Amino acid sequence: MLGRLAAAGAMAAVMALGATPALAQGGGPLVFAAASLKNALDTANAAFVAGGGAKATVTYAASSALAKQIEAGAPADLFISADEDWMDYLAGKGLIQPSTRRDLLGNELVLVAAADTKTTVEIKPGFALDQALDAAQTGGRLAVGDPAAVPAGKYAKAALQTLGAWDKVRDHLAPAENVRAALALVARGEAPFGIVYKTDAMAEPGVRIVATFPADSHAPILYPIALAKEATSAQARAFLDFLASPKARPLFEAQGFTVLSAP
Repeated sequence: MLGRLAAAGAMAAVMALGATPALAQGGGPLVFAAASLKNALDTANAAFVAGGGAKATVTYAASSALAKQIEAGAPADLFISADEDWMDYLAGKGLIQPSTRRDLLGNELVLVAAADTKTTVEIKPGFALDQALDAAQTGGRLAVGDPAAVPAGKYAKAALQTLGAWDKVRDHLAPAENVRAALALVARGEAPFGIVYKTDAMAEPGVRIVATFPADSHAPILYPIALAKEATSAQARAFLDFLASPKARPLFEAQGFTVLSAP
């Protein structure tokens, strides 16, 4: 069952997000961005073009996968990670321009279920998520980004550990290659619960937010942005500055993000 869920999540991610890097068109920047940014960044990209900028070509996937692709030599002008760790990883290898790095956005971590379910779960120390999974009729798996690498999964593991629930559910995970793939498992009814970002839940009508994890149960969810060391597009810096500008703020806030970066 777990293998089928993971495979389905991986396929959904590839089909929905296009994790293979593409070539930038018309001098626009080539952007590698965390999967959870898709809706907001697509909107911001359109606004950038409407304002006279060159359209960015964006590859969406797990931050871990994108960082590894950049390390392997994939062409990228701009990287937006869903956590500090993978930006730090590239910084440690000299693959970003440190002076351009800034924290762009913040997010929240939520527990979701299919939109047509009525189950309630109160998130608190020692909460019985394992019992809620056992009572479900869809296999009892918890959909998460792979806790070994995917930022959303790492945040989820940290939150569950803080709340004393990790040991009870660690053998009942449906790990996915990125947060959108985990979200899809819940939306399709293949997992009764999932842990995703608030913004993902807001973007998917097939799920509902059951509860929000306390902010102090995990590290702050931050999205750092930086130019890649080998950035070649003349529009890359302009796009970075636009994303951190007052013009982009309402576009991100409409998707549920907290905007952190000042122009």
